Amino acid sequence: MYSIDYRKRAVEYKREGHTFKELWETFKIPAETYYRWAKEYDNGFKKPNTPQTRSRKIDREALKQAIEEKPDAYLRELAEPFGCTPTAVHLMLESMGITLKKRHSLTQKNQRKSGNRT
Repeated sequence: MYSIDYRKRAVEYKREGHTFKELWETFKIPAETYYRWAKEYDNGFKKPNTPQTRSRKIDREALKQAIEEKPDAYLRELAEPFGCTPTAVHLMLESMGITLKKRHSLTQKNQRKSGNRT
């Protein structure tokens, strides 16, 4: 990442009437970079956006309490009070190490079929 002073000097250098070839030879930046820096120069070189952490809609404790109150709830039912998707609830539960509703390898219907064969 180039310093703001370096970018300012490059923009001013080009605006003094130098060509893009001279800009490249002096500052080693292509025309695309110059145009981006010129736009930033005109806007006052504000600090670049720093990545922000996402705000979570799901409170871990509230989710844990909801599961204790209604352990047989579907993910979509758990998601409604938090205003999020069932996938978000699933990912939060996964990060908390909580798994719900294991599907048995033999359902009741399959057990009847396998019982008839013997």
